[in-house]
Amino acid sequence: MISHSRRHCVVELQALPCRIGQIRRIVSAQLRHWQLDPLIDRAALGVTELLSNVHRHAQPHKTCTVEIELRLGRLTVSVIDGDPRLPVLREARAEALETGGRGLALVAALSEAWGVREQADGRGKAVWFSLRAAPGPAVPARPVRIAAEPVRDAARAALVAMDPGAVAAPLPMVASAGTGPV
Repeated sequence: MISHSRRHCVVELQALPCRIGQIRRIVSAQLRHWQLDPLIDRAALGVTELLSNVHRHAQPHKTCTVEIELRLGRLTVSVIDGDPRLPVLREARAEALETGGRGLALVAALSEAWGVREQADGRGKAVWFSLRAAPGPAVPARPVRIAAEPVRDAARAALVAMDPGAVAAPLPMVASAGTGPV
């Protein structure tokens, strides 16, 4: 079942592998509708990880609810299941050869905040993450310097427009083999 209001969308499902792709598409479509395209990849990846955890660990069944909400410039994605056991964030170790167990670390890395809250009725939990949905502060407009050099070799002709404040240090440019920096 899918229900949604202007800034809130709820999907109830069984967290089975065949359904996780469908939920990714639903989340992506909803974010496009809200004009939050820059958040689609991170939100879809985060919800995939949380649903995979429900599929692997939730008892006694795999039924869950995915909620996405846009409020006060924040997108919050929650996955609510009936298992009262709280997830544990494993310490990431580079030398570990395990093929799983990194889902919450990935959610933590891709989001600005995440957490777990027990359901008020004691029959489960909600694992959530949030992303900043408001556009970042506008970069003040600065004049752009256009550097043009006389064309010496028609094959090398180029007009370069560059914001000098965007480059920390000048980078050498190599013209061609054996001629050194330009």
